[in-house]
Amino acid sequence: MYGDATGWDEEAYRDGILKERRFRSRTVFRTAWVPSPNPGCSAVVVSSSDGSVASYSIPTCISSPPLGYRSTNEQDLVPAEPDFLVSAHDGPAYDVKFYGSGEDALLLSCGDDGHIRGWIWKELGKLEVPVCRGDYLKPAIDLVNPQARGPWGALSPIPETNALAVDEKQGSIYAACGDSSAYCWDVETGKIKMVFKGHSDYLHCIAARNSSKQIISGSEDGSIRVWDCRSGRCIQVIDPDTNKNNVYSAYISCVALDASDNWLVFGSGRGLSIWNLPASECISKISTAAPLQDVLFDDNEILAVGAQPVINRYAMDGALLSQNQCAPQSVFSISLHQSGVIAVGGYGGLVDVISQFGSHLCTFYCKDL
Repeated sequence: MYGDATGWDEEAYRDGILKERRFRSRTVFRTAWVPSPNPGCSAVVVSSSDGSVASYSIPTCISSPPLGYRSTNEQDLVPAEPDFLVSAHDGPAYDVKFYGSGEDALLLSCGDDGHIRGWIWKELGKLEVPVCRGDYLKPAIDLVNPQARGPWGALSPIPETNALAVDEKQGSIYAACGDSSAYCWDVETGKIKMVFKGHSDYLHCIAARNSSKQIISGSEDGSIRVWDCRSGRCIQVIDPDTNKNNVYSAYISCVALDASDNWLVFGSGRGLSIWNLPASECISKISTAAPLQDVLFDDNEILAVGAQPVINRYAMDGALLSQNQCAPQSVFSISLHQSGVIAVGGYGGLVDVISQFGSHLCTFYCKDL
């Protein structure tokens, strides 16, 4: 009547519940398309809250049974099998970027542990096992943020790295960090070439304006700063928070430059600001329904995502052109392939791949460590 509890394993039961909670609360913080000479979408790389970096084949995910994010019960979701999955960081992995192209490219990642790690892409493709712990495949580069020295010589914790940008011609990696500074790292020597100090709070985002040898950083202090990479000086401060009571009164969550490096867009609270950099002029401000978390240019249009399951497309004058539903309930990353295909990632460990026509090519759940 009451059942037989002779074989009951309380510890296994608790571990199962905790594992399922971790499974459901995982977040994809960044998606990045794998560079390829072919026009098609081959694979996407994701960085996640469990510290992992993984690559998923888009043709394989498309040929697998669709998850159907509108109708599928979450309990029935099965993680997609990655081409590889590496334990990259102790703590969340916040960003991934490719440095170079082809098989000799470096796959860079950064995270809460303050490390920037880089793997040679062709070596990742040769892994004998798809899931690797950190001691199985050593990164080609491993850069660690400096620690500040306090009273009596005590060292502060290693500041996290929240975002990356690269300048391949100068051999540089730029890092937006939790100690209110941005760092320029030399890829060849693994040494810091320049430190950019001026923000009063930690940095969320960074973009490289390589045509002008500048970087642009966005901070929790609510300002954008434009830096000269040759001198390390701040040459412009953009502060959208001129009115403390408006919707733009918030930290800078995301920044993006267009292909010409002349146009800047950034998210601040529930709003977007679009600036013409040569004219140092704000062209338009856009109020959004939810806080923004990522933004990019698609030619003369802007794609923005945030704390709602929607991809917003805007014109340069601020007009809303379209809205497209996506799988993650909160979207942290949007990436645009050269073919026009979009990949978004966010809460729940979900990645949604959407065609240039707005149809969902595939939706998959990322595998955890």
